[in-house]
Amino acid sequence: MSEKKISSKFIYFFGAFGGILFGYDIGVMTGALPFLQSDWNLSGGGVTGWITSSLMLGAVFGGAIAGQLSDRLGRRKMVLYSALLFMVGALLAGISPHDGVAYLIFTRVLLGIAVGAASALVPAYMSEMAPAEKRGSLSGINQLMIVSGMLISYVVDFLLKGLPEHIAWRLMLALAAVPALILFLGVLRLPESPRFLIKTGRVEEAHQVLTWIRRPEEIDGEINAINETARIEQKAEKSTSWGSLLEGRYRYLVIAGVMVAFFQQFMGANAIFYYIPLIVEKASGQAASDALLWPIIQGVILVLGALLYMAIAEKFNRRGLLMMGGTVMGLSFILPAVINSFMDTNPMMIVVFLSIFVAFYAFTWAPLTWVLVGEVFPLAIRGRASGLASSMNWVGSFVVALIFPIMTASMSQEAVFAIFGVICLVAVAFVMFRVPETRGHSLEEIEKFGAEKEAK
Repeated sequence: MSEKKISSKFIYFFGAFGGILFGYDIGVMTGALPFLQSDWNLSGGGVTGWITSSLMLGAVFGGAIAGQLSDRLGRRKMVLYSALLFMVGALLAGISPHDGVAYLIFTRVLLGIAVGAASALVPAYMSEMAPAEKRGSLSGINQLMIVSGMLISYVVDFLLKGLPEHIAWRLMLALAAVPALILFLGVLRLPESPRFLIKTGRVEEAHQVLTWIRRPEEIDGEINAINETARIEQKAEKSTSWGSLLEGRYRYLVIAGVMVAFFQQFMGANAIFYYIPLIVEKASGQAASDALLWPIIQGVILVLGALLYMAIAEKFNRRGLLMMGGTVMGLSFILPAVINSFMDTNPMMIVVFLSIFVAFYAFTWAPLTWVLVGEVFPLAIRGRASGLASSMNWVGSFVVALIFPIMTASMSQEAVFAIFGVICLVAVAFVMFRVPETRGHSLEEIEKFGAEKEAK
């Protein structure tokens, strides 16, 4: 390892840059899809749903695989591999043969493996590099990077929309290789996580890394704390199994964390992010390829919401924000269907209500889900429980992306979103009755509360 000092800002920036990668590929299909549908003459929602959702299918496996391999190979090395796989997948998608549906689905699965890996590795790396007092705000930076990646992809889609359709969508997908290349080059200079170095016996290297990102008086104490945590986790791995997640003392908290991750996707946010041009097309009659300004508006709202969250993260209780956000989100989905049942309205009204949904999602459920998941699981089962929550989240994202075009082909958009609105309100009720408050409580206090609730 080079003895040359690396700026902590450089480390945190490129440590979080994987979020840009993650966000770009979530967003890019939004603009590419209308051109792809026209170029390949895709009719019906089934094929469109599979092409879009195949990314999330890959991500289910990518997150699980990356978590296991990063414990053996290191966080940094796995981020590098993910960036390489992402570059390959993006370029392969960009050279898709005409009508090559199976080929494109395969490349999207490859991309999904890389995206899923990045979504698991980036928060882990950031939490291990950041000092304790900065972890909350740095989790906000990760969310900001993700939504910034989405906004960048929407702007790229908009700028390329004047190209011939068979070139436009391929170039949109291929350009995802650019942030992957930037990530790869940046991570080449990043150090390995001190936690991984200590776990693998490389204490001197860990000490060197900590001199770059900690005050001198903090280093020895942190090394001792990492050693103690590693000892506890090693003991937990031997004494717990997947079945432990359903044991009485853990069950309440496991259900709380996993279900919050599950609800975050089944509320329908990704239906907007993936399909907003098609939603506008159906509402207004305007061609979807001409409606690419709407994703940019959604992207700006998401970025502003992420900034708002960073400003208020430690000023309001987690449960209160989740319930308030979920209620407004649910009503913004249900009201268009209710209003339309009484009177004829401008079809674009639904798009206005969707923007309200995005605004409240951006500073409540989008970031808070992962803050809560990081806080609610007891240490002994945290690895397995967090992996289960992440997998459930990607499964939800996959299902919503797959079924939304099928649902809108068989019923009105207002009816589809009203269904998601009901799910939002069910999520609010779940948070009210089944999720503990974690803000301001130690992990030990949260674990004790969960055990007491389950014993009642």
